[in-house]
Amino acid sequence: MSKLNPISEERKKERRDAIKKELKNLIFPVVLFALLAAGVYYVMTYQKKAEEPEIIEVNSYAGEGTPIVLENEYLKLDFDPISTNFDITVKSSGKVWHSVPEGGADDPKAVSEEKNKLQSSFLLTYSNEAGLDITLNSHSFSSENGIYSIENGEDYIKINYSLGKVSKEYIYPTIIREQDLLDLLANLPSNKQDTTKQLFKKYDINKLGKKDNKEELLKDYPILETEVCYILRNQDDLTDSNKKTLQATFEMAGYTYEAYLADKELSFHEAVDSNPVFNASVVYRLDGDDLVVEIPMSEFESQSKYPIYTVCPLPYFGAGGTEDEGYLLIPEGGGSIINFNNGKTAQNVYYANLYGWDMALSRKDVVHTTHANMNAYGIANGDDSFICIVEGGSAYASIKADISGRVTSYNSVCAEFSIRPREKYNLGANANQDVYSYLEEVPDETIVQRYSFVDSNSYVDMAKDYQSYLKTTYDGYFTKNDDTSVPVGVEVVGAVDKVKQIVGIPVSRPVELTTYKEAEELIKRMNGDGIANLSVKYTGWCNGGITQKMLGSVRLINALGNEKELKSLSNTASSLGIDLYLDGVTDYAYKSTIFNGFFSYSDAAKFISRERAELYQYSDVTYTARDGIDSFYLLHGDEIIKMARNLNDYTDKLNTNISFRDMGKDLSSDFYRKDYTSREEQLNMQVDLYKEINDSGKKIMINSGNVYAVPFASYVTNMDLKGSEYTIIDKTVPFYQIALHGYVNYSGFPINICGNSLDELLYSAEYGAGLSFTLMQESSFTLQKTLYPEYYASDVDKWYDLMLEMYNRYNDEMGHIFNQEITGHDYLSSDVTVTEYEDGTKVYVNYGFYDYDANGVTVPARDYKVVR
Repeated sequence: MSKLNPISEERKKERRDAIKKELKNLIFPVVLFALLAAGVYYVMTYQKKAEEPEIIEVNSYAGEGTPIVLENEYLKLDFDPISTNFDITVKSSGKVWHSVPEGGADDPKAVSEEKNKLQSSFLLTYSNEAGLDITLNSHSFSSENGIYSIENGEDYIKINYSLGKVSKEYIYPTIIREQDLLDLLANLPSNKQDTTKQLFKKYDINKLGKKDNKEELLKDYPILETEVCYILRNQDDLTDSNKKTLQATFEMAGYTYEAYLADKELSFHEAVDSNPVFNASVVYRLDGDDLVVEIPMSEFESQSKYPIYTVCPLPYFGAGGTEDEGYLLIPEGGGSIINFNNGKTAQNVYYANLYGWDMALSRKDVVHTTHANMNAYGIANGDDSFICIVEGGSAYASIKADISGRVTSYNSVCAEFSIRPREKYNLGANANQDVYSYLEEVPDETIVQRYSFVDSNSYVDMAKDYQSYLKTTYDGYFTKNDDTSVPVGVEVVGAVDKVKQIVGIPVSRPVELTTYKEAEELIKRMNGDGIANLSVKYTGWCNGGITQKMLGSVRLINALGNEKELKSLSNTASSLGIDLYLDGVTDYAYKSTIFNGFFSYSDAAKFISRERAELYQYSDVTYTARDGIDSFYLLHGDEIIKMARNLNDYTDKLNTNISFRDMGKDLSSDFYRKDYTSREEQLNMQVDLYKEINDSGKKIMINSGNVYAVPFASYVTNMDLKGSEYTIIDKTVPFYQIALHGYVNYSGFPINICGNSLDELLYSAEYGAGLSFTLMQESSFTLQKTLYPEYYASDVDKWYDLMLEMYNRYNDEMGHIFNQEITGHDYLSSDVTVTEYEDGTKVYVNYGFYDYDANGVTVPARDYKVVR
């Protein structure tokens, strides 16, 4: 035995080793099988959950038709609970404004769908997975069917709309006690008894079939616990024709409505309606002499596969008919007018995005980018008017306006709000339809529109009303200035990038156009030549030049000088009373790499598709991305504020003011899933920073002039005074400028590089704008073989004397009006305007090619004339 033991132990060891080896060999397939099983379980569970219907509870109205009244000392609102429309009476004038046109239901121009919209105070557009947009109106998809509810508070009316095609209620049982069914069938002709009975299945809880789920049955029909009943087969799949036939059969059998209600109580089964239903609430309030409309976005309800795309409150409020006289006021440029019934039905409908395009929404081509700076529009009808101010959710708003004769007989303007923006996926040539991705969740924010009523049909009075709103809303910031000379904004260009050959290798390097010392000498020269109210914006002074790299840290450009020289520039400007603004890009990363502190995977904003927000410049010829031009990135929402703070800290260090090239002009979301920043949230973040900087005593300069930034700015440059003069527009007016003049300094595009210097000068005179120029010390030849042709006319030596001549005349004649409000504006002819100020000064502008006699005042052709 003793000799066998070693052999036995050896075999045992071999067996153990073999078992271990086999087990090791099994690890991979076992793990793989487990993963596959887990995947199958997940998919089955996910699919099961995905297939479960999303139930949207439908509202219903069971109240009376007695009008609901909201009233204060200024306004009276009469609300019709049946149509959910209203009239509002302005007590000071007696003017009655209607939420929908009085004759909309009988409009001979409108087709059925448009007639329904004309009777609606609320529109909702949803999209399906293929990107097809379907618009539901509150008339035919809600109020007409009674699928809404009303909450009448002490000082508000809230309408909870359910919008959709809700199935009609038919009178027949879906579950019925056995004896009750037999009794009813006995009343039918013999040929109908058996066929009707076959539509139902008998259920005895004690004698269920193999496929019957007892738990589910008792959950849906608790009566089965004690009684035998018949349940209608396939009740969720019946067509309206089937339901109508079934109702007629039971009506013949003597089935009553009372019996139907009793049988309905026996069922807890929730019917599945294939038609999508949407819930949205609208609140009306009277706030002093204003009507306030609120739409809480958190209360939107919809099925996930039918995302709400846009909503439009009061699309036809105050609309003018074919017999009315008036106009639509739209926020194009400084303001534009579309006259009622102007007959331009061959032109496109007016449409513009408030604050421009959201750069976090990808696009493949760009034909034209719309941009409206002010959050107001309005209607003048007869002797009265109103302005609508988009207070909450303005970042999602677009303004739409149309005239009579195209699809309806009414002239209207309204705001449409993009609730869940989307992007289209390119699935290649094999895809048979477009696929869209939508913003996953609606922001928990509230859309707010304020309607302010004016006892006048003058756009000047409407602008004054808007000015009063700005004073109240931005109390302490929007205040009168004390200027006694023309504000002049001069952009001094520091450096641009240019490709140079270094050791035979093409490398992009900054090329100096105006060094720190040269900028200092230039402002001394301008001051010495009498330009008094001077604001200098120094651009391209750091981080590579005009196409500035990310501002993670401020890096001066060696070719322009050192920090001591930049500090000297700041000190000189301060000693001369000149406002020096250091300009910076805060929203974008140009030509930036990890060596510049930019890591695109963490610092770039995201599109809805989760891709990094990589952007391009677009060609004016092909409308597609320009070849040979580097792309750039939109920064993450928080990163934009961080870059702005970095710029602000450096200007603190140099004791200068701050200029934002992008903030105040561009406004974008960030669809980064883990840290989503809505466009409205970004707006509020920027406003908080503007307040902080303004409160510190530092001055702010911005471009373009979005209204949320303007009250905190000391100077707005590159303001588009005229806007895009769409053919549907009848004339442009300085609505925005009437509201701002005397409170915030502004100027149009730089006169020397705008393309038409005389027109820009005349625009400035009409709109009460300061003068703006762009200058550089180097010759324009330096810009050869660069991507900056816009600066070709910026050569100081060629433009300085003409600039000084232009300034001296403008300042001598108009310098005294820049601390005054504009009190009047009018068209004397199609080519001649007159703008009037508080002290009676009148500025005539003649865009025509012939002199004009304005009541004894000769206004030269293509010139302006000031009369004090």
